[in-house]
Amino acid sequence: MGASCSKLDICLLSSNLKSSVPYSSDLGKNEGLKLTAFKEYSLEELTLAASGFKEDNIVSEHGTKAPNVVYKGQLIEGEGYRLIAIKRFHKSAWPDSRQFLEEAKAVGQLRSERLANLIGYCCELDERLLVAEFMPNETLSRHLFHWDDEPLKWAMRMRVAFHLVQALEYCSSKGRALYHDLNAYRVLFDQIGNPRLSCFGLMKNSRDGKSYSTNLAFTPPEYLRTGRVTPESVVYSFGTLLLDLLSGKHIPPSHALDLIRAKSFRTLMDSCLEGRFSNDEGTELIRTASRCLQSEPRERPTIKSLVTSLASMQKEKEVPSYALLGIAHETTSDPQSPRLSPLGDACARLDFAAIHDIFEKVGYKDDEGIVKELSLKLWTSQIQESFDCRKDGDIAFLAKDFMTAINYYSKFIAGETIVSPTVLARRCLCYLIMNQPEEALEDAMKAQLVSPEWPTAFYLQAAALSKLGMDKDSNTTLTEGAILEARR
Repeated sequence: MGASCSKLDICLLSSNLKSSVPYSSDLGKNEGLKLTAFKEYSLEELTLAASGFKEDNIVSEHGTKAPNVVYKGQLIEGEGYRLIAIKRFHKSAWPDSRQFLEEAKAVGQLRSERLANLIGYCCELDERLLVAEFMPNETLSRHLFHWDDEPLKWAMRMRVAFHLVQALEYCSSKGRALYHDLNAYRVLFDQIGNPRLSCFGLMKNSRDGKSYSTNLAFTPPEYLRTGRVTPESVVYSFGTLLLDLLSGKHIPPSHALDLIRAKSFRTLMDSCLEGRFSNDEGTELIRTASRCLQSEPRERPTIKSLVTSLASMQKEKEVPSYALLGIAHETTSDPQSPRLSPLGDACARLDFAAIHDIFEKVGYKDDEGIVKELSLKLWTSQIQESFDCRKDGDIAFLAKDFMTAINYYSKFIAGETIVSPTVLARRCLCYLIMNQPEEALEDAMKAQLVSPEWPTAFYLQAAALSKLGMDKDSNTTLTEGAILEARR
């Protein structure tokens, strides 16, 4: 079976192992970044890739109304194909082909996991096209302002801000400190949900329009005077994005600063996230945004200092971006292996919030046999006392007061009048959330002893083993749980 006493002994000896995936901010090596060299494409290649630039292939959120349109395309590579994004500029955008080539090649030298990197260009006749990695999970604007089921999680908003400022720092270190019209449309999500900054905005201003949107309320004050983009202007625009992340709305900086001066923080914060982040966290982000939005450019923070500030605000670092974003994550696996259920998938991802939601919905369904058995026995005051402890534990569990839940569930288990696998599972989850994986593994194994073919016990063992750094055992146990669930 999935876990045995020997595994528990191994886990207890391995308690010094890291219990979470390290969250790296080192972008210098760009490990795992597999990109072909920047190259020139023919107009014929890109026309074929974008199916003749049909409107059906447009992925720009402004559609054909935008002066420059982005299309989704497919490039044939070997026996397969590769998805790309193709930006087609208006004919008047780059009249000087040499300037376009210089800019495209300069931006094309950048390579970072925080960017939607350029991989090529085309400059034929009057056509000016850029080719970039395709980001399949839409823009920050879509997830922040136009969500369907749930608002963007606070931890994901902080990750967006951090990844974005890291991208700006990387560009600055490579001599591309200027970004033209930084906004929520320019932040894209890749196949695993990581936020990336579009490289298209790193091209210097051309005749396609102004460097900033026509909405003057969001334009850096000095740009209105000089018409020039500076590193300080980019910091100002970054501040407007922080306001977007904080409020869930596109609030003009002047109005936001009025609210900040009046200490109307509650009005500024996104009501959809009420209770999901602390006042201190919100206040810290407000402070950072207001510093970026100072009217005097020299009073704004540097990009480098913003990296340090936002690094300290990161939450749920061990949770992968696709989980925070609420999107499916396709993995390459053995086609013969059974598919994981939502609970199995949540345990594999260590998504404790999702596990909690599932447990809340399922309740004590898997204890039905035990309840029937109890109904045939004489009901005693001791049994009643045990159920009262369980009830109090459930109240704390649903309220996410996990330490209190552990205490009441422990009293219930210590009573020994009733053996409940669901209570063991709930206490196991509490231990996982409290970062006590050894205790969690022990509870999951006890639940397996009570119900030897209960998939939940295996899934929870897998989560605990993963937290202990025992990934091979975790994957084996996950598969065993999936097999048991398939038999059901």
